[in-house]
Amino acid sequence: MTATRARATNGSPILVVEDEPKIAQLLVDYLLLASYPTHHIGNGEEVVPWVRDHNPRLILLDVMLPGRDGMSICREIRGFSDVPIVMVTARVEEIDRLLGLELGADDYICKPFSPREVVARVHAIMRRVASQNAPGGEYLGIVIDREQHRAHVNGYALDLTPLEFRLLGVLLGNPGRVFSRNQLMDRVYKDSRTVSDRTMDSHIKNLRRKVREFIPDEEVIRTVYGVGYKLE
Repeated sequence: MTATRARATNGSPILVVEDEPKIAQLLVDYLLLASYPTHHIGNGEEVVPWVRDHNPRLILLDVMLPGRDGMSICREIRGFSDVPIVMVTARVEEIDRLLGLELGADDYICKPFSPREVVARVHAIMRRVASQNAPGGEYLGIVIDREQHRAHVNGYALDLTPLEFRLLGVLLGNPGRVFSRNQLMDRVYKDSRTVSDRTMDSHIKNLRRKVREFIPDEEVIRTVYGVGYKLE
């Protein structure tokens, strides 16, 4: 785990990592039409150095690349950046592994794909990131104000510890995304300490109990067995 993580600015490009020229050009053209600046790389060996230097807004990352495969690239990028990563694959049977939280991919697209679908996925992820980085956020009646360090559920104040507040902020900023325990630790512990899975489970249990007091009929924070947790 790392204490400092790079974040892109709104002017940063979307990085298209694809070794097939026709597919790469199609993605670049449609993203440009949607007003997203782009940069294209066709060799896996060039990706990590470029990401370190340029902090892209999002990466469309093909799995099968010359030089280095997309899964190892994704794993290394997650060591220093929270940039959204969408894996592109023709091997449908590998989807579970691609999103298996050890990699840290945010989404996947299967070949052949519609470029309009790709742009729609990019739009959705950009909205989610904007919500996560905004001073406040709201979902399922849960409202979080990061500047005031306050959280409410349906107008009622949540009495959260600082760590529970950060944990809720991560989940609230990424509704529907499954986080492994290690990913949650990486985001809520600012000093890069190592804690046990049981410790994270305990924090989730306490947060879930506090939210349930005001939303008793919903399991808002869901357990995905064998993987981690998500905000339903």
